[in-house]
Amino acid sequence: MKPARGILKGTVTERVTHHRLAPRAELAFAVEHFWHVAWTLEGTPPVRAQTLPHPSVHVTVEARRAEVGGVFTSRFVRTLRGNGQVFGLKFRPGMFQQVLGAPLSTLRNRVVALRRVFAEAAALARHTRERPFEASVAAWEQVLLTRLRDDDPVARATRDLVELAAVDRTLLQVEQLVERAGVTKRTLQRRFDRYVGVSPKWVLQRYRLHEANERLLADGALDLAGLALELGYADQSHFVRDFKAMVGVTPGSYALRR
Repeated sequence: MKPARGILKGTVTERVTHHRLAPRAELAFAVEHFWHVAWTLEGTPPVRAQTLPHPSVHVTVEARRAEVGGVFTSRFVRTLRGNGQVFGLKFRPGMFQQVLGAPLSTLRNRVVALRRVFAEAAALARHTRERPFEASVAAWEQVLLTRLRDDDPVARATRDLVELAAVDRTLLQVEQLVERAGVTKRTLQRRFDRYVGVSPKWVLQRYRLHEANERLLADGALDLAGLALELGYADQSHFVRDFKAMVGVTPGSYALRR
């Protein structure tokens, strides 16, 4: 599988492990991967886990809660203490709408109890907490096979466009997405509201910040003005403002972090 994107500096430590597992072929159209994070920090300083947001829905199950989280427009921040673990399921962009039965924008910046979306929530949560990761994945797959259908061409087209924006560094403007989609700008905005939960502009901006994070992780001594231009910003100050608003510090300060 491809390396995880969006993990900010300071999150990775040998006492925090992150495993991912691809879904079975029949679910690959809708599920990106299953994941499991565990930490053993008893007697050690806590770890502040931070990741940039993705335009994806996540299901998470922990010891005391089981939830569905929509797309969050700010970075994820959580302080890990003691020992613990989380089971997760990441849906591909646009593919959770059929499960929710409502526009994904209604779930933006929100977390709801698993039982509000899955009738099997109690049994799934109990199984997930009691069984190993791979066994939990198998249980979830059996349920998802009865809930997910690959029969919505608009959902597929929207998913593919979002995923193209994640990897095509030349896609910097909403007008380019409109041209790729072959629909009007208003139609594209409505599709993103329904299937993704955020706007096309937000998706492009977030993925460019993902790119900035990866570049700064690989080479902290980057020419920030040049990087801003590559990412489609009119000037460096605009890039710095966007980066600080999302990450919490300027790109220069972030590059100096250990």
